[in-house]
Amino acid sequence: MPSLLVFCVLFLLPQLAFSITRHYTFNVPYYFHQNVFAYLETITYFQHLFFSFFFLTCSNICVSYQIKSHNVTRLCNTKSIISVNGKFPGPRIVAREGDQVLVKVVNYVPNNITIHWHGIRQLRSGWSDGPAYITQCPIQTGQTYTYNFTITGQRGTLFWHAHISWLRATLYGPIIIFPKLNETYPFEKPYKEVPIIFGEWWNVDPEAVINQALQTGGGPNVSDAYTMNGLPGPLYNCSSKDTFTLKVKPGKIYMLRLINAALNDELFFGIANHTITVVETDAVYVKPFITDIAVITPGQTTTVLLKTKPSIPNATFFMMASPYFTGLGTFDNSTVAGILKYEKSKKKLPLLKPILPAVNSTSFVANFTKRFRSLANTKFPANVPKIVNKKFFFTVGLGTSPCPNNTTCQGPNGTKFAASINNVSFAMPAKAMLQSYFFGQSNGVYTSNFPVNPPFAFNYTGPPPNNTMVSNGTKAVVLPFNASVEVILQDTSILGAESHPLHLHGFNFFVVGEGFGNFDPNNDPAKFNLADPIERNTVGVPSGGWVAFRFLADNPGVWFMHCHFDVHTSWGLRMAWIVLDGPEPNQKLPPPPSDLPKC
Repeated sequence: MPSLLVFCVLFLLPQLAFSITRHYTFNVPYYFHQNVFAYLETITYFQHLFFSFFFLTCSNICVSYQIKSHNVTRLCNTKSIISVNGKFPGPRIVAREGDQVLVKVVNYVPNNITIHWHGIRQLRSGWSDGPAYITQCPIQTGQTYTYNFTITGQRGTLFWHAHISWLRATLYGPIIIFPKLNETYPFEKPYKEVPIIFGEWWNVDPEAVINQALQTGGGPNVSDAYTMNGLPGPLYNCSSKDTFTLKVKPGKIYMLRLINAALNDELFFGIANHTITVVETDAVYVKPFITDIAVITPGQTTTVLLKTKPSIPNATFFMMASPYFTGLGTFDNSTVAGILKYEKSKKKLPLLKPILPAVNSTSFVANFTKRFRSLANTKFPANVPKIVNKKFFFTVGLGTSPCPNNTTCQGPNGTKFAASINNVSFAMPAKAMLQSYFFGQSNGVYTSNFPVNPPFAFNYTGPPPNNTMVSNGTKAVVLPFNASVEVILQDTSILGAESHPLHLHGFNFFVVGEGFGNFDPNNDPAKFNLADPIERNTVGVPSGGWVAFRFLADNPGVWFMHCHFDVHTSWGLRMAWIVLDGPEPNQKLPPPPSDLPKC
């Protein structure tokens, strides 16, 4: 291993730069990637500073990826999964703020593939955003595509994942963005940094699960386990050997980069007899706050500091995550566990468990999310639009669609489950919207008449209306460049009130307000936080409530917004924004790359 590192350093030294280009290819030998990042995973903060000076400031970093199928065994069940380089979870992207990243994806599996770089702003690089049929056609078997983007104004934790059907069940991995050279964290230096990425495990193929659900119109089967860094942990049958263990030293600060890559579940997370300090979310620094339990929706990332005990305790400690759920359907009501173990502690010690909130603890979730505040200082300002010129009121929730003739459906009252925004269940086009928009060929692909308000008003969080049928269409909202936008997302009680984690591609937004019940346009805006609202890319719409956010439409292109519960996205809880070019050359979307996949 040392000879490999020396080789890398010597090879890269002549190309030192402050903002550099990182090349990743999903197609070359696997051993180099695995060894380098296994090393990065275990080094201390001070070793990391030394190593990253060489590794993270050089332009030709050869990290090798390959999308393929391989067998994985969990819960005594072996199945073939799609992964990158045979690694589950997938390899991490490591970069600095300001770096350019190029990732060449080579598809060796029968499935169509796209990769989304979740939370990356993609300023004027919408061709690399990744959602299938929104910004690109999929990468077909045997084809390649190079994603090319620059990390601008972001530092912290994000993640990448497949963005077609339910393939992200196994195709996901961390994105770690360090500050620019000579810049430090705005909080205490950690001794070590550890990504913890949550996922879900199915004993069957998740593609078969969602395909069956869409065919029958019923709800999909739930996962068989949650995972922590790909491992279910000892609370599941036949899983004690598949447990993530974090070994720590006393009196040290560990940075835990929490990522929820689960398909359909929000999670509570806690460590027995330890508190954590939240310092960053969605690659945005926050005013630090201490908590026993963190809540994290699918699509969100939360970086926390863990300060270990001053001396070796006479116990080991479970790190556990369990679901938060308020809907009417079924869900995976199980718990994933890892182990926090102090180095040089006795072999046989009591194993303590954290006390996690009840599964439907909406009040806990609301109180936790309200604690997030931007730093809002000179170096890290909260540039929330104070005046808005575009306002939207969107209902989000479930609904139904008719069962086809001569067919039996398993949804409510013999219908099919659906989901919508403003009663529009988004129909995925057969061609990529961004390409159609760029070349002025939108006819037959999409229309620009997405409703800015619900088609009819009702008591959104009260008794549901008798008619729960949704409409269908491929509709978009068109925004002029630099428009100041305010969006109200209102949950509905149709088929059960529940939280919806909404993710907006291409932008960060400021969460200026939230509450329970129906949004009151006369009184609620006066309570908006315009001083230090949290800046995010994914926000949970409160169960039986509403959330308000604002953003500046400064990124030309076509941008997806959808629920990050994949089942709801599959049912149609999704839409697209089109942001027009600005007048200046640096405010226009460049032409597509020559290797953009074709449908």
